[in-house]
Amino acid sequence: HLVSETIQGVTATATGVQYQQSWLCILCNVKSLLRRHVCISRLERPQNWGENCCEVRYVILILAPLKMKSTKTAMELGRTFGTLFSDISFRQKLLETKTQEEFKEALVFQRHQLTAANQQPAAVEEEEEEEEETDPHSHKPLKCKDFFRPGRGIYEDLCRRLPLYSSDFTDGVVGSNKTVLKYVTTAVFLYIAILLPAIAFGSLNDERTRGEIDVQKTIIGQSIGGLIYSLFAGSPLVIPLTTAPLAIFISVIRGLCDDYDLDFTAFYACIGLWNSLFLILGGIFNVSLLMKLFKRSTEEVIALFISIAFVVDALKGTVKIFHKYYHAPMLTNGSGEALLRLQEQGGVTLLGGNGTGAEGGGVGSSLPLPDSFIQCTRERPVLCLLLMLGTLWLGYTLYQFKKSPFLHSKVREVLSDCALPISVLAFSFIGSYLFNDIELPVFNFRNGPMFNIAPVGKLSVMNVLSAMGLGFLLALLIFIDQNIVVSLTNAPENRLLKGTAYHWDLMLSGLINILMSLLGLPWMHAAFPHSTLHVRQLAFVEQRVEGGHLYET
Repeated sequence: HLVSETIQGVTATATGVQYQQSWLCILCNVKSLLRRHVCISRLERPQNWGENCCEVRYVILILAPLKMKSTKTAMELGRTFGTLFSDISFRQKLLETKTQEEFKEALVFQRHQLTAANQQPAAVEEEEEEEEETDPHSHKPLKCKDFFRPGRGIYEDLCRRLPLYSSDFTDGVVGSNKTVLKYVTTAVFLYIAILLPAIAFGSLNDERTRGEIDVQKTIIGQSIGGLIYSLFAGSPLVIPLTTAPLAIFISVIRGLCDDYDLDFTAFYACIGLWNSLFLILGGIFNVSLLMKLFKRSTEEVIALFISIAFVVDALKGTVKIFHKYYHAPMLTNGSGEALLRLQEQGGVTLLGGNGTGAEGGGVGSSLPLPDSFIQCTRERPVLCLLLMLGTLWLGYTLYQFKKSPFLHSKVREVLSDCALPISVLAFSFIGSYLFNDIELPVFNFRNGPMFNIAPVGKLSVMNVLSAMGLGFLLALLIFIDQNIVVSLTNAPENRLLKGTAYHWDLMLSGLINILMSLLGLPWMHAAFPHSTLHVRQLAFVEQRVEGGHLYET
């Protein structure tokens, strides 16, 4: 540092120790002083004060007489202010203050909060420890008796979250910390982020179930399930979606129904009901406590696998389009021979779909070849590749725009938050209007009733028992994905303060999937990376510089 005696905060993480570079406490002992003086300055722009202190925003200067009691020295007073400023949420509140009075009020309020926390009665602490017995994030060792206390986990989840339920809807809208712009940009982001996989997996289900579950049903099911989850979930930041493993599971069910001549909607509903029963029982008997056996590395590996699966699915779809259109024969099978015979008999010259010929089609004239006979249309896959890579490039560029020196910081933040919607809408416009003469693949849309109650009565007893085994496997899949995504969403680095509700959320997923099963809509569970991205979109971040690199907290 440029000064010799300072206090600076550090944060211990899984990757090492990180310096809190946004504040610096400077200590100074002066002989001529008779009493202590404290000056706190919030700089207009972050400044570089030396190594490990590259972006100082708050400077705390403490001047004290040379001879003081051991409890009133400059060092002790510096530790007090260091404790106050070590809270990132408190530093964010100080950034939003407009006057010196508001700044002082925030300091006094933070001091009262820390004092109340330190003076908490022992009985209250013991009560909190008891409430954390069924929290998978607690450090209490796992015991067999924890699974034989039915309803205990759900009860504690509700006790933990119900007092804060109203604040889930009012935080950022009412009060001093209004962030309506964050809500708007997050809503737009989630709309696009949820709609795209719904269309993708809906098209996949439509193809593999032969229209029993199509894109329209997927979007409607996503809307209903997401609304119910957002209103009643203990972790409303988690986003439920239908995912690739569920789409594969549905295709397996379709194959079994074809092999054994079963009614798909009835068998699908029966499997879903068994799955929901197992999920509800898992919530009642605190099965989510098994998450204590999962290490953070396990969660990260599964999250990496899910991310890779999304990339692979996008590449597989592009390769499929290239195989269908780019390397296909010029004419569909069998149609070429018939057209050649027509040409020999009538003396007609055949052109491609874009060709022009004489009206009437007389002898020696040229007739355009119908588009239905043309399969090798290479402009389609090339345009699909252009749109895919262009959307990726524009989205990533805008997401990184907040690190650039251009425009105002608020504008950079909005562009970064809206990177996905802007890139998707921009290249959707390019594909639909600038290249409107090129026909792109679209999903099927069917007119018909959306909601049909599944005829479960058509199944025999053996069919119901076989559905129980598949329902258990499906419940195991949803249990693992649901709890891992909730755990990643509530990771320590996200600094969420309202607690978790693993058991209640698992039970709620089971209740939602009962409705999905009976109406023939796709199942859903907590999805990655949408849930963690939702947290990121709503978060205020603090930037720091380490080793010449810009990091965010």
